[in-house]
Amino acid sequence: MSASLTLTRADLIRSANFIAGLWSEGTSTRLDVTNPATGAVITSVPDSGAVEARAALDAAHAAFATWRKVPAKQRAAIIKRWNDLVLAHQDDLGALISMEQGKPLAEGKGEVTYAASYIEWFGEEATRMNGEVIPAPVSGRRMLALKEPVGVVAAITPWNFPAAMIARKIAPALAAGCTVVCKPAEDTPLTSLALVQLAHEAGVPAGVLNIVTASRQNTPAVVDVWLDDGRVRKITFTGSTPVGKHLARRSADTLKKLSLELGGNAPFIVFDDADLDAAVDGLMAAKFRNGGQTCVCPNRVFVHRSVFDAFAAKLAGKVAALKVGPASDPASQIGPMINDRAVEKIERHVQDAVAKGAKVLTGGQRLTHLGPNYYAPTVLGGADARMACACEETFGPVAPLTVFDDEAEVIAQANDTPFGLAGYFYSQNVRRIWRVADALETGIVGINEGALAAEAAPFGGVKESGYGREGSTHGLDDYLHTKYVCQGQLD
Repeated sequence: MSASLTLTRADLIRSANFIAGLWSEGTSTRLDVTNPATGAVITSVPDSGAVEARAALDAAHAAFATWRKVPAKQRAAIIKRWNDLVLAHQDDLGALISMEQGKPLAEGKGEVTYAASYIEWFGEEATRMNGEVIPAPVSGRRMLALKEPVGVVAAITPWNFPAAMIARKIAPALAAGCTVVCKPAEDTPLTSLALVQLAHEAGVPAGVLNIVTASRQNTPAVVDVWLDDGRVRKITFTGSTPVGKHLARRSADTLKKLSLELGGNAPFIVFDDADLDAAVDGLMAAKFRNGGQTCVCPNRVFVHRSVFDAFAAKLAGKVAALKVGPASDPASQIGPMINDRAVEKIERHVQDAVAKGAKVLTGGQRLTHLGPNYYAPTVLGGADARMACACEETFGPVAPLTVFDDEAEVIAQANDTPFGLAGYFYSQNVRRIWRVADALETGIVGINEGALAAEAAPFGGVKESGYGREGSTHGLDDYLHTKYVCQGQLD
């Protein structure tokens, strides 16, 4: 039995840019948005360039002078109305996510709830941007530290969580009093456009939030306008480390503030004293969410030799039972990968691992009978550091298992990567828990827990996984400057 992926509100499927409060077709060149489960075209959007990018920036810059002065309580009320509208349209937004991104419908709806949690959080935080009164070193003086919005923000979002990434970037920007220009991923622009429509309905003023769509080929033409223009004071980006480094280099000329949430190579460690059933469940949640297409997915699974066989058998059994299929099938637990390039990378990693001695415990092949972009959830035994899957982010439903013998050895292996986004481990030894949590070189650590993200928690990495944080009060601070004000002659 198939579930309908049609929308109650068909007008939430937008096919234009949103600039200065108006929907604009812009360029005559169009970009098809396809369903990765079938390859069918859903609709098309503008394949924009420098002209549209500059128009969006002009609108955001003009709106900033007014928006920054709107009282925080009023900004909060608008953001909360946006949150209410997102939740009221959860079914439509979930279906739209599943249509263009491919994740199962239950996951699509779950992402809407997750996205809304950030909108609600930052709507509340808008009224809590408190400054400081600093004790003056001399009489007759008052010293203050005030919080101010950084200015125009350029947000560049990825395809894997098209609702959540918009919410985590735009909600804090609006709460802080910033205005926004946004370029969503070419694979999944429709969810972003629908969220902008709802923000408009919630009362976000014209010019405060602008969105421009573009293909991979035209993205540099769009983003370069924002990088080169000093009116853009902040870049927030989620995506690959090479692109993040490029943005950091190009931002140096105008010294923009940056938040970069980049690639990961997360370790998942199962110690000999772990609760194996809990560890398997935690890995299932962390690894196979969104078909393994998340930046915090465990990419390297280290299992102590004494429990390796038992853990591998339990895991392989659960992975083999996962139902793979399109979002239109309510029984589906794993959907298609985003495109053929993603499947080719997964296939290359598995073939490389097998060629170097790994054993396929379950999965290990394309599922061509389902469609063009499906790959079977896979568990590999006997993985090691020589394999591509140990040093490149697979971004797919593949769990490579590596044996280890002692704590010092596995910590060294876990940290032997230029990346440092997330790390996970399972242990019941309280002394070990704090040793390992301190030793892991990651911005996020999950201890006996596979689901980490929450709107109240800071999300971000260290090393080449980037800098800056999303979520929490730290996420709001990334959109603010601190201004020191000193008044004298008060005696």
